[in-house]
Amino acid sequence: MTDFNKILEKAKELEAKMKESQKNIKNIKVEGVSGSNSVRVVLDGDGEMLKIELSDDILKEERSIIEDLIVAAYNNAKVQLKNKTSEEISKATGGFGIPGFKWPL
Repeated sequence: MTDFNKILEKAKELEAKMKESQKNIKNIKVEGVSGSNSVRVVLDGDGEMLKIELSDDILKEERSIIEDLIVAAYNNAKVQLKNKTSEEISKATGGFGIPGFKWPL
């Protein structure tokens, strides 16, 4: 019975660590860039876009180029967010991956 109690204690510890990680993830902010820093996008931990900055020079470009650069900057930020989220989860789980569990980003 002691082994079962140890398992429950570890599960409670992991649950507390995961809750802390979720809180930390919500506070993450990442910046994605494209076009030699002509387009900058800031995302929060939920993947919501908080800000977009376009340089004056980029506004002289064709619409399709600007659109492509916005998408590239967003995708760059999304990759960074995924990496930071994974790092935060690894801290909580001690590097132990949860089989079959995938974060939405």
